[in-house]
Amino acid sequence: MKKGLSILLTASIIGSLSLVGCGSSASKASGYELALVTDIGTIDDKSFNQGAWEGVEKYGKEKGKTYKYYQPTAKTTAAYVDTINLAIEGGAKVVVCPGYLFEPAVFELQEKYPDIHFILLDGEPHNEDYSEYRTDANVCPILYQEDQAGFLAGYAAVKDGYTKLGFMGGMAVPAVIRYGYGFVQGAETAAAEMNISDLEMKYHYTGGFDATPEAQSMAASWYQSGTEVIFGCGGAVGNSVMSAAEGANAKVIGVDVDQSPESETVITSAMKQLSVSVYDVITKHYDGSFQGGTTTVMGATTNGVGLPMETSKFNAFTQADYDAVFAKLVSGEITTLTDKDAESAAALPVTHVTVDVIE
Repeated sequence: MKKGLSILLTASIIGSLSLVGCGSSASKASGYELALVTDIGTIDDKSFNQGAWEGVEKYGKEKGKTYKYYQPTAKTTAAYVDTINLAIEGGAKVVVCPGYLFEPAVFELQEKYPDIHFILLDGEPHNEDYSEYRTDANVCPILYQEDQAGFLAGYAAVKDGYTKLGFMGGMAVPAVIRYGYGFVQGAETAAAEMNISDLEMKYHYTGGFDATPEAQSMAASWYQSGTEVIFGCGGAVGNSVMSAAEGANAKVIGVDVDQSPESETVITSAMKQLSVSVYDVITKHYDGSFQGGTTTVMGATTNGVGLPMETSKFNAFTQADYDAVFAKLVSGEITTLTDKDAESAAALPVTHVTVDVIE
């Protein structure tokens, strides 16, 4: 009898421990219905993970659904697969995967779990060697028109009076390239409207998404040579730029989410409406209108990108200015070139901006 009681108590303890995780709402018998698997970082990274998590958290709190995030042990497809498996074993019916690095993992698991809905941000499912792309009906990939967000940032910066700009991206992946190309084109459009012909832009990819002394040193040298504002586009690369700006009394443009709380140097941010996207797709999961099997592209026409005007620190660029240029993106009066249209930033057809690509 004692042995049987001991076994039952042990099972009870193990069951309770299995519900302990990185972060969650109050647990229910069914486990955690909504899950987010982070890309190594945490849900308070002031960037991609946080933006996606805010959408999960908002829906969970409003609708009384349990939710939890899981953090992989390594930046590998195998680790992502293991972590997603853990989330599903924990009761997840919807799994949010923020970032292109999840593409192979979702490709592998979409067939294994046909009843689980996956939300894949910034990517489309494919195998490890890119030889096969397939999006099953239980997967909703969401891409963003980063070129439009970058355009708005470049346009606003020049309209606000900045003529010496910098773009410091992370890895030269499509999303980062599109941000940079848009930034150049926005600056060009504003310069043309203002009859400015001597805009300068330094342009560089660091090759990673980490804050490094090298990135901070380069940003500092740019500021020292006269650069007024740098678009820090690549995860923690932006933190390196902010550190350099704080030491130079210079300015920064943030990326992905509103990064104004990160530093007084941030004048605006080229944003993807990550939380809105996640919230909306989770809503569709529960109301039976989940749009799986096809890629959703979020841009100006869907309010999927933009600048946080309520927190931006502009001197001359107004809400009316923003609304006017945003409307032109929506109507198609303004179009932007992307990574599919030019091999490098130096190949963009601009005449008012001199782009100095630094390898």
